[in-house]
Amino acid sequence: MLRIDCPWCGPRDETEFHYGGQAHVPFPADPHALDDRQWAEYVFYRDNPKGPFAERWMHATGCRRWFNAVRDTATYQVLATYRLNEPRPDVLSEGGNR
Repeated sequence: MLRIDCPWCGPRDETEFHYGGQAHVPFPADPHALDDRQWAEYVFYRDNPKGPFAERWMHATGCRRWFNAVRDTATYQVLATYRLNEPRPDVLSEGGNR
């Protein structure tokens, strides 16, 4: 079973968490100016890389807080977790978990 390190509660089983999609997706500056194609791109289109990927997670059965995680999509290993107000860690040079 995968262990995820909640920034507030510490390491817990993956069954306690809910996946929230790609992290760091900015809300449109002027949403009323978007046409249907642009809205579709904002709502549905996300990156799908092989390797480290920043994601949002929520500790559903614990503190119920949202946080970000960098997970390797090829190995499923969680490389780092960090709070929403913190910058994305450089896991390629640090190579570690929070």
